[in-house]
Amino acid sequence: MRRITSRFVALIATAAVGPLIIYGAVSVAHLKQGTQASVIQGNRRVAQQVAEQIGQYIVHDTRILRSIGLELRATGLEPWLQSRILKDYVLDFPEFREVSVFETSGQPLATSRPGTARLRVPEPNAVAGKDVYIAPLRVDDDLLPTTTIAVRIKPNDEASAWVVGEIALEELWRTVDRIRVGEQGYALVVSEKRLIAHGNPDRKRFIATGTELPGHELVERVDTRNVDQDSLTYRHEDGTEMLGVAARVPDLNWTVIVEQPTSEAFAIASQLRLQLLAAIAIALLGTVIVGWFWGRSFITRIFALTRATRAIAEGRMDERVEVGGRDEIQELGTAFNSMADRLVELQEDVRKQERQAMFGRIAAGLVHDLSHPIQNIGNSCKLIQRMFDDLEYRDTFKRTVEREMVVIKRVLDDLRNIARPIPLERFPVEINRAVAETVESMMPHAETAGITLRTELVDEPAFIEGDLFALGRVYRNLILNAIQATAPGGLVGVATEADAERVRIRVFDTGCGIPADRLAAVFEDFVTTKRRGLGLGLAISKKIVEQLGGQITVASEVGKGTTFALDFPRTRARPIALAAG
Repeated sequence: MRRITSRFVALIATAAVGPLIIYGAVSVAHLKQGTQASVIQGNRRVAQQVAEQIGQYIVHDTRILRSIGLELRATGLEPWLQSRILKDYVLDFPEFREVSVFETSGQPLATSRPGTARLRVPEPNAVAGKDVYIAPLRVDDDLLPTTTIAVRIKPNDEASAWVVGEIALEELWRTVDRIRVGEQGYALVVSEKRLIAHGNPDRKRFIATGTELPGHELVERVDTRNVDQDSLTYRHEDGTEMLGVAARVPDLNWTVIVEQPTSEAFAIASQLRLQLLAAIAIALLGTVIVGWFWGRSFITRIFALTRATRAIAEGRMDERVEVGGRDEIQELGTAFNSMADRLVELQEDVRKQERQAMFGRIAAGLVHDLSHPIQNIGNSCKLIQRMFDDLEYRDTFKRTVEREMVVIKRVLDDLRNIARPIPLERFPVEINRAVAETVESMMPHAETAGITLRTELVDEPAFIEGDLFALGRVYRNLILNAIQATAPGGLVGVATEADAERVRIRVFDTGCGIPADRLAAVFEDFVTTKRRGLGLGLAISKKIVEQLGGQITVASEVGKGTTFALDFPRTRARPIALAAG
């Protein structure tokens, strides 16, 4: 039952549950990858837009400086008028802190600053081959990010003068602060690992300190690989897992990063995944429930057939099976019930035939075994009527009647003992002595049959717990069967063996042997290979041996002889008289 149940469950799992689980796993994996890729792509677009806005912001300031240079070169005004124009530009564009014009040698020509210009011309090696130079980010006295932009008045002219402007990046801050991704996502701008702007107020302190952005894996990755854009999941120092997407600002060594906690970024993906898992689980549960009910109706009927078959095998012939449905299993149940009914009929016929055969064998055996002693007693009774006065014949009559009555009693005892256990007494028996006495009493039978009867006894005394008279009966029965099965001139032997735990007695002969097909039934009741007798001798001998805790076995080969072996547990107990002596 377990095997068919296991196979049926495996079939359901393979045919329905397995593909559904595989489909669910593949769907969940694709859903996770697809939704995450979609979220990353959306955040990447935001980062690119911010980078473009910042680039346009810097480009706008660069164009203003270039237009200032062109205007001053065209007018050819005095330096004080140029300074006046520069101050007007500073007033018109609040992001400029200072704008100054320098000769190629670095000497200031005009400045918007009262007094001496604070700005300087960039170093030649920093501007070699360049018309625009953007200085690295720095923090001013107000702890605000500031940078310097220098533009050649004449492009592609190494001897041209420079317009240099100091730009405050407060507007850049406002641009970054306005960026929100979801409810917890922010944008930040990094230049050479230093934070320029950050939309998260809690992390703006890193701008004021002027230190490198601490523990930011994405900054390290983008700076090391020098790629235009990238994405990564990492953890902040507070343990929050973040999704970061980076984009380069055009023409600047700046990087825009959009950060968002993964719990928020992938929230929709997680919800969809949970919904898909729930749908798959419900589908699996439905499949299992439907399969269970359907399989139960299928397997229950098979189990009913199995139980009924086992009951018939155990002999409960009245067992029948009730199988519903209109399929092959129902037909099988109907055929099984018909078979069981037929088996009952056949069994009853066999029993009748066995009883008749057994009664026939018993009757024939009784007639054969009792007819001779009864006939002798009848003849003796007829003679005693004629020779009643003959005292010598009276003694002969008495011995004849007693002898024949012993034969009749033995036949009746065999019939009684085969139906109930034989009462036995247990006491230590020395096997060599018991076997020797039995062999000696059987010598006349062997001599009459022209057979050699000999013993092969173990050297040391060996004792078993047994009944001396019952064992003697077993020995006599086995020896007598061996003599009757052996042709004149043959050999019948009795051997004893012993070790520390067991004692064995073997009765062997060189007779005709027992056919292999009848060997297994020699210990059954009313089974005999001889022409006379009830066939109870070996059956009674087997019961005696087993009652004494031993075993009896037989081995035979047709034409070579038969060996009966008795095996008993050895005992250390001794007879009382022997122990006293």
